[in-house]
Amino acid sequence: MMKEVTGGVTAPKGFVAGGIFCGIKKNPEKKELMMILSETDCTAAAVYTRNKVYGAPITVTRANIADGKARAMICNSGNANTCNADGVEKAETMCKLAADALGISEKDIIIGSTGVIGQPLPIEPIAKGIKELAPLLSKEGHTGAAQAIMTTDTKMKEAAYTVSVGGKDVTIGAMAKGSGMIHPNMATMLCFITTDANITADMLQKALKLAVDDTFNMVSVDGDTSTNDMVSVMANGMAGNACIEAEGADFDAFVGVIQTICRHMSKAIAADGEGATKLIECNVIGAKDTALAKKIAKSIITSSLTKAAMFGADANWGRILCAIGYTEGDFSVDEVDVVISSKAGSIHVCEHGAGIAFSEEEAKKVLLEDEIHIDVNMQEGSGSATAWGCDLTYDYVKINGDYRT
Repeated sequence: MMKEVTGGVTAPKGFVAGGIFCGIKKNPEKKELMMILSETDCTAAAVYTRNKVYGAPITVTRANIADGKARAMICNSGNANTCNADGVEKAETMCKLAADALGISEKDIIIGSTGVIGQPLPIEPIAKGIKELAPLLSKEGHTGAAQAIMTTDTKMKEAAYTVSVGGKDVTIGAMAKGSGMIHPNMATMLCFITTDANITADMLQKALKLAVDDTFNMVSVDGDTSTNDMVSVMANGMAGNACIEAEGADFDAFVGVIQTICRHMSKAIAADGEGATKLIECNVIGAKDTALAKKIAKSIITSSLTKAAMFGADANWGRILCAIGYTEGDFSVDEVDVVISSKAGSIHVCEHGAGIAFSEEEAKKVLLEDEIHIDVNMQEGSGSATAWGCDLTYDYVKINGDYRT
């Protein structure tokens, strides 16, 4: 049985973490450099943004974990280290500095950066910060680490779960950042996952890909696929379960817990979208297949008009039908049903592809809540999917109008 526990990325056995301010940002109250370290060697896996413009840390991480191994994670906020001529050199320097401070190989480090694109990364404050941070890593440091990767995020995002795998308690912890430049095309954010599961690198990669496809890839805040997005995981085997080397009951249990934690992080990112006041969850059932259900759900939560209507608490269901209609695929809209709901109640707004009478007053009450569900039944098959997004507000424009300056 799966249960939620405290501790974030340090909840699994053998992991310590921490985060500090080092001088990249102007505000000394905001942490901006984090590290996570495992007591022992780990298998490692990651998935990355599909944007053709991607950050130097992705280039270096790909090379470092090509052998399926890692020991530590490091990330800075305040600067994405993307589109810089010396970006790879500085990312490698960060790894070398961290390796020296932690007493490990520089090739056993997963590295991330997040922040402004196209500005040179100042290495001096990072070098100083690494030296200061390394001796401070602890089991209690998960909160500081999670805070250090925040940019426009308004809330820290971390979680941990435990589940029995092969008769042993396996724990998985995660922390994530993401608020803007979020669109379903690999996650478009940063998520660092730790686990004490004993699992091969190949099976860890497979489990991560399965989880990401149904969670992070189903999130959109603004339709912009970022340049530095990465979900990475290290597994140190300290739970003592029999090594997961192939599919089966143990693998399924592990996939279940990694999907749960990725879903937790995905919803947290969508709810904390830049300027957002509402989390939108779109559930599509009755599609011809799962792939089509995913496309329809994504189309709805990405629709700027639908997002704006949710902000205004306007049950303008025609925008939902419009978003369904321009989704690529072979399907009919003649039998589509749409229900919009929240903890304040539910309203049936569309039946068999046509509008039905409903109370605008009741609809307003439903849509004024901070979590809105849009349930769509295509009535053509057994395909289903869920996607997460947020409303589109005035503050989104304010935040991004002067993000760099």
